[in-house]
Amino acid sequence: MISNCRLLAAIGEEFDRERPFEGLTIGTGIHLEPKTVALLLTLARGGADVISTGNLNTTQQAALDYLTAHGVRTVGAPTADSGEHDRYLREVLAAEPQLLLDNGGDLFVRWLEQPYEGLVGGTEETTSGRMRLEPLRDQIGLPVLVINDSPIKQFAENRHAVGQSTLESFLRITNLSTNGKRVTVFGYGACGRGIAAHFRNAFAEVSVVEIDPVTRLEALLDGFAVPGRAEALGRADLIITATGARGIVTAADLPLFADGTVLMNVGHFPLELDVAGIEADKSVAGRTDAAEGIATLELVDGRRVHILTGGHMVNLAGPRPLGNSIESMDLGFALQARCLEAVARGTVDASQCVVPVPAAIDAAVASAYVELAA
Repeated sequence: MISNCRLLAAIGEEFDRERPFEGLTIGTGIHLEPKTVALLLTLARGGADVISTGNLNTTQQAALDYLTAHGVRTVGAPTADSGEHDRYLREVLAAEPQLLLDNGGDLFVRWLEQPYEGLVGGTEETTSGRMRLEPLRDQIGLPVLVINDSPIKQFAENRHAVGQSTLESFLRITNLSTNGKRVTVFGYGACGRGIAAHFRNAFAEVSVVEIDPVTRLEALLDGFAVPGRAEALGRADLIITATGARGIVTAADLPLFADGTVLMNVGHFPLELDVAGIEADKSVAGRTDAAEGIATLELVDGRRVHILTGGHMVNLAGPRPLGNSIESMDLGFALQARCLEAVARGTVDASQCVVPVPAAIDAAVASAYVELAA
């Protein structure tokens, strides 16, 4: 796995020589799986003392064990408990790292609650985190570069890789076909575009629900149906949320679902599907966990609703979670490494707080990838 991350391997060789993080601690809260192992070991090669914890319900024990064996301090264990996750994040911050590699804004939000001297800045990986941190710019007052807002991350990972891994996860977890399935995708950002395209390419009938009228028009012109919300929910065999927002599908939608509807979330936080609210609704007669990663709710009127991976990010939860492709994550993590390097070297300042990756870094990473692919 690590040997296939060619960009990170090349950056790691440079970091061995240049040591841009010498004397610095980098605190990270990120999905811990084999590809993120490659990133964290690359940062360590740059002289960093890395201390890392995972995200809710996506941490893989094998990744923790490998990191620990290779000198990276790890905190916590795989968990789907938000209280445990909070404790792990605070333990990372207790080490008072100078740089933060954040995923969903978890670390920066907690640093604002209990700030310490010496934080230089860092990075944020996701759309969800950017949405969370943007209103806090003035309070943070440090350089924070948003990897997700790089055009490379948008097309290479979000559109192509998330679309591919979401389709793969649906097939692997359910063993259902996509042919002729009626699929409703909530959100037509880069991830939603990729998901819709991949399911259409797999011979599904795809509809898009999007609140932004201009983006909804784009979905229509891309050849997708754009029905009203209630109609889209009522016709769907499979409903996929990819918005970064909370409460996209709730118990109030239960009367609309057809028998056998499958619900799955691709957004970073397990909040887009209100699983707890849905399961607690009076119309739900019982729940069966018939297969790993699938919870089936039996409604009092006889209908069944299937929820995948408890509403957690479907491509990094459930049985044998693989996440996005190695090549796409190599690109995204090369951006991470270069952005953290820029913050450490002071080539970005506090005016660049919760902003996209600098264009010069995008260009350098793109050129390096093309050269390696030639």
